[in-house]
Amino acid sequence: MKLLFLGDVMGRAGRAAVTARLPGLRAEWGLDFVVVNGENATSGVGLSAEHAKAILAAGADCITLGDHAFDQKDMLSFIETEPRILRPLNYAKTAPGKGARVFSAQSGRKVLVTQALGQVFMKRPFDDPFSALDAVLRAHPLGGSVQAAIVDIHCEATSEKMGVGHWCDGRASLVVGTHTHVPTADAQVLPGGTAFHSDAGMCGDYNSVIGMDKLEPMRRFVTGMGKERFSPANGEATLSGTYVETDDRTGLATRVRMIRVGGRLEEARP
Repeated sequence: MKLLFLGDVMGRAGRAAVTARLPGLRAEWGLDFVVVNGENATSGVGLSAEHAKAILAAGADCITLGDHAFDQKDMLSFIETEPRILRPLNYAKTAPGKGARVFSAQSGRKVLVTQALGQVFMKRPFDDPFSALDAVLRAHPLGGSVQAAIVDIHCEATSEKMGVGHWCDGRASLVVGTHTHVPTADAQVLPGGTAFHSDAGMCGDYNSVIGMDKLEPMRRFVTGMGKERFSPANGEATLSGTYVETDDRTGLATRVRMIRVGGRLEEARP
């Protein structure tokens, strides 16, 4: 299978890049399944139902969220009616929606997608991601009930993301990090056959401070005082993500590449 994961969609610029480019990339690269992290797609904080529909219509098979999952209040109800949107697995137990789901790719093959939140340096205490992921992966063995498994680990610390990658090695097709909005250069296939990438980066304007217009973050860094709310930068966005090819028999990765399309960053394709 050919899988694509796109990192955090950031504001209007990120949405525009996804809706404009994803349909063509899906056809050009012959993609079987696409996951998009959309937790910053609406004004940089959360995802609205309207914007979720646009990302799905552009060709995403699944949207993952994150610690901003319900910052847009209509997502509290919309996620219950749209099974293609996943909130974090280890979020509050009473939260609406699901943290893991098995999807059917266009070929009919089964793909597990799940997301967990890290604990290191996060503002809120979330449940242990390792045990939460372990239970899901045990219930859906790779090469058995599913032909591919994608884990989105939404963390601040690269060390925690790496720990999750090794924890899942041999049990997932891809473990990919989100949340910090900066693409890392460590895409690799781990010894057990799981593709790993510490951070997919963001789909947003990189002439910014992690996707936000530079003025207010720079003011706070320099003076220690805030004047206005942060707002997403709206220049041309780069689509950043991770491309993986898997073995149909085992579900393990045979190839992984970092993806960058459009905008300011150097181009990188499969």
